[in-house]
Amino acid sequence: MKGDLFSNEYMVQPAATAGMSVQNAKSIRYAVNGEMLARQGAMIAYRGSLQFERKGQGVGGMLKRAVTGEGLPLMAVRGQGEAWFAHEAQNCFIIDIDPGDVFTVNGRNILCFDASLKYEIKTVKGAGMSGGGLFNSVFTGQGRLGLVCDGNPLVIPVSPQWPVYVDTDAVVGWTANLQTSLHRSQSIGSMIRGGSGEAVQLMLQGEGYVVVRPSEATPQKAQQH
Repeated sequence: MKGDLFSNEYMVQPAATAGMSVQNAKSIRYAVNGEMLARQGAMIAYRGSLQFERKGQGVGGMLKRAVTGEGLPLMAVRGQGEAWFAHEAQNCFIIDIDPGDVFTVNGRNILCFDASLKYEIKTVKGAGMSGGGLFNSVFTGQGRLGLVCDGNPLVIPVSPQWPVYVDTDAVVGWTANLQTSLHRSQSIGSMIRGGSGEAVQLMLQGEGYVVVRPSEATPQKAQQH
């Protein structure tokens, strides 16, 4: 066969290393030798001897449901082979988590991760019931975490002198040592008159980074995720 489709730009080459790597802007490849975890339904292709098993609820620590507050069920992938993951053609990125690191991430942005990582489902402190990310997944340990984002994310530094205010529907995640609380940017009078549609944001204070996607989750999208 000939044509641009069969050029090196699109042709999959043998994996150079085990584990996770970015295949292209819209997909992540994982060379599996043992076990890894991914969101259910995210596998788009695989080769080799792999088994896919839905993660049950389990017990301990908020029941360790393997489900985020956004309703993201996970699956375990076991065996030897290669698997490719993607979600709605969103952009894919990889984060390296080292011992001592803590990364809090919105469940809708999780694509796959190493089994060596530990995760807990926790409430976002200060967010209250009106916060868009009431439950987030907190990752620790050592390994790689694959994320998806609707567009190219913004990574905004946070410092004690410069707290950052983000839309609760646009935040992807943030690093350790950041404190969260809700911030109301409109007066009651402004809200009664109709307001700007940006009444409440998540305020992050401290030293670290917050990751924001360049789009908000509409109610319809939030239900789909």
